[in-house]
Amino acid sequence: MSAVALRVLGVGVYAPGLPDWPTAAAALRGGHQPDTTTLPRPSPPLLPAAERRRAPETVLYAAQAAAEACAQAGLDPAVLPCIFASAQGDIAINDYMCATLASAPLELSPTKFHNSVHNAAVGYWSIATGCRAASTAISAWTSNFGNGLLEAALQAADCAAPVLLSVYDTAAVGALQSVIPFDCGFAAALVLAPDAPDGRGARLRLQPAAAQAIAGEPEADWACALRRRNASADALLLLQALAGAQPACVDIAAGPDFLLAAEVRP
Repeated sequence: MSAVALRVLGVGVYAPGLPDWPTAAAALRGGHQPDTTTLPRPSPPLLPAAERRRAPETVLYAAQAAAEACAQAGLDPAVLPCIFASAQGDIAINDYMCATLASAPLELSPTKFHNSVHNAAVGYWSIATGCRAASTAISAWTSNFGNGLLEAALQAADCAAPVLLSVYDTAAVGALQSVIPFDCGFAAALVLAPDAPDGRGARLRLQPAAAQAIAGEPEADWACALRRRNASADALLLLQALAGAQPACVDIAAGPDFLLAAEVRP
């Protein structure tokens, strides 16, 4: 893989203490200590009210961050190819399905079942926005953010057009809590475009990290703690660089034994 030069046109965030990108950017710059203990249920503006009531939290988190990133970029989500990346998909629904199948299989809800598939979030998004561009659903466990970022960067470079990335996960419930240590929701989104001399937005250059590199961590203790609570919060490392006023370089896990070196120039 050679280096990929990009522009970050839009950013979206929805996480405990970080209800939007301006609030998150201020906290990542050290402006305040966010309260990461509670977070209201998301209410993404691009989903119709009826869909917001029916949709599971994974869909709401993903769409909330994606809507903010698209609005900041000033681009119509209907024309943006999109990548939705989730480490585990909807844990709550899959726990419900397993428990119901074990105890009363005839009571399994068809609605719950159709929300259990891994591409449910990107499906809701495509229908709500009328997007007929390519969509991709990714799952890469603790390398989820880096893997999604790599896919979005390569698609933007290949298509020579902007691409939306939304990374999200929600809290684990039921029996899966013993093996999936997520106790909160987290979503982040980026609109990436190929770099251009007259382009707008922060510059982002991605390439394979050096062989001896290790994945970095955010500077703030609260951000490091949030990463331990949700795999998708790995995005905080790059978000911290984007929030800063100075150039920064960070190494991001993107797969087993593979790291991305991300150079940010605001």
